[in-house]
Amino acid sequence: MLVFIDESGDAGFKVDQGSSPVFVAAMVIFASAGDAAATRALIAASAARKAHKGEFKFQKTRDSVRDQFFDAVRTGPFMVRCIVVEKARLHSASLRSDKENFYEFFVKQMLRHDNGRLDNARVIIDGSGDRAFRKKLSVAIRKRVREGAVRDCRFSDSKTDTLIQLADMCAGAIARSYRADRKDRRRWRDKLRPRLDDVWQFK
Repeated sequence: MLVFIDESGDAGFKVDQGSSPVFVAAMVIFASAGDAAATRALIAASAARKAHKGEFKFQKTRDSVRDQFFDAVRTGPFMVRCIVVEKARLHSASLRSDKENFYEFFVKQMLRHDNGRLDNARVIIDGSGDRAFRKKLSVAIRKRVREGAVRDCRFSDSKTDTLIQLADMCAGAIARSYRADRKDRRRWRDKLRPRLDDVWQFK
């Protein structure tokens, strides 16, 4: 089993100064390496790939490319689970003041509350953060999730990993659905619906 994780939004709380009002972490779950390879092939052959040669990042991708991307992957052999944090509802001082603690806590929460989906999974996370933080996060994930759920954890560069890019696009689609100021807020979440296993709104 392979699991790819990325996020949308940030760990900041100064929303009036540009921090995102919502943080979403998403994991894309593949039962096998074959399913992961099949999904890579779907993306490579998609109209989105022909129209967009660079990295797929939800916030930096045109609406038409987003449509093509989700139309291509909505039948893929994977499931998506995510955690949604509306920051206005979060009052923990430690989470509000420490960005690394914030990220680690919510990624662990998502992995721990997996409804039994994860089984000896190899977890691949977008390789942001410094080396010490990546090591700390990897150890925390292996030690503090359900026994047998995670086999190991490593990091990958999203610029060259299309399945990390898929996780980014999924997280972005979910995050956009919480933007009441956007008329298109559910447009891409609705396209992704066949692949959504759970959207957990943290409270």
